[in-house]
Amino acid sequence: MKERETDALAKTNRINLLFDFYEPLLTEKQRTFLTYYFHDDYSLGEIAEQFDVSRQAIYEHIKRAETALEEYESKLQLLARHERRQAAAARIADELGRLEASPETERMQALLRELMTAL
Repeated sequence: MKERETDALAKTNRINLLFDFYEPLLTEKQRTFLTYYFHDDYSLGEIAEQFDVSRQAIYEHIKRAETALEEYESKLQLLARHERRQAAAARIADELGRLEASPETERMQALLRELMTAL
């Protein structure tokens, strides 16, 4: 995959994750346009046609929404905390996988699976 495509995919993934955390803080239009653009993979032109506005208007709404998501994250750090918890859980899983099988390790693995489901 080309670097540009990789960057675009990484950006899309990040916006989708931020959207999951901060969706209620966005305006209805921002939520709608981000959903069409990032979740449903509509083009700017397709969204503009759907809402009878210019492509530029859609672009500006999406950019403002992206900026808002990044600002919320910079202040609240919900995604960063989530990623740190997931990384810590993965390290615990690795360590548990190295231990000899026993009822205790099985209980710990079950608790870890419960925790990871809650993350």
